[in-house]
Amino acid sequence: MMTKIAYLGPKGTFTEVAAKAVFPNDERVPFTSIPDCMDGVSNGAVQFAVVPIENAIEGSVNLTLDYLLHNKKLLINGEIVVPIEQHLLIHTNYIHNWANIEKVYSHPHAIAQCHKFLRSMLPNAQLEYMNSTGAAAEYVAKHPNEPIAAIGNHLAAKQYQLEIAQDSVHDYDNNHTRFVILRNEKSVLSDTSPLYTGDKTTLMVTLPADYPGALHHVLSAFAWRKLNLSKIESRPMKTGLGNYFFVIDVDMKMDDVLIPGVIAELEALKCQVSLLGSYPCFSLLKKENEIIVET
Repeated sequence: MMTKIAYLGPKGTFTEVAAKAVFPNDERVPFTSIPDCMDGVSNGAVQFAVVPIENAIEGSVNLTLDYLLHNKKLLINGEIVVPIEQHLLIHTNYIHNWANIEKVYSHPHAIAQCHKFLRSMLPNAQLEYMNSTGAAAEYVAKHPNEPIAAIGNHLAAKQYQLEIAQDSVHDYDNNHTRFVILRNEKSVLSDTSPLYTGDKTTLMVTLPADYPGALHHVLSAFAWRKLNLSKIESRPMKTGLGNYFFVIDVDMKMDDVLIPGVIAELEALKCQVSLLGSYPCFSLLKKENEIIVET
């Protein structure tokens, strides 16, 4: 039976690009929201979900983090970094009149990534938020007689037969999004892929209450073992003001000594520690600003 992969749809999203890169030969199933993707894994409709978790410009995708940590206890099985190039997409009817576009549709993060362009080139256009860049492109394609545009990628332009009125309208060149691959249980994704870049382990740590210097002690447990942390982020526990847990990415695969030693030390400090996953990482960037897979 072919493996089914959930991704944030419809067709033409950056999430589809990520899913296609990791699972080129499997069945990719679009869902209308990030929680729907995760629910699809939990209820067995699909085996994996690919969802965005962090953007280099806009930061973490809190919806993904919070739904993963509070609602769906899925394991991170992998991650992939995708370069993000945003374009202004319009119906062919307005190719010569795009400066008079009245509304621009896209995902909130995509619109935020193009803030400078929109303010300078389309200052009077109303901004409309959609669940994804693909959904925005689909909407524009279905309303050919309206003076509207979408922000999306080349894949969306091709999928919905839209024109690229202006390309590369994002504010920053080094715009990348990190996607995580989720599953109910641990699986082994191939680390022989040409996209493979290394491994990570992600931990969730809850500090003990009323413990002065607790965060310092947590970081020290990694530091004296010379473990590199690529990210540490606090998220509210949703139990009251001032209550947080920390999501920590360690730049190495789970081993038999170092990371278990960290966990034991933190638990001795009365911290609660959960393993969110130890997994391979992939990237569509061979080196800075060079894409190795056509998107």
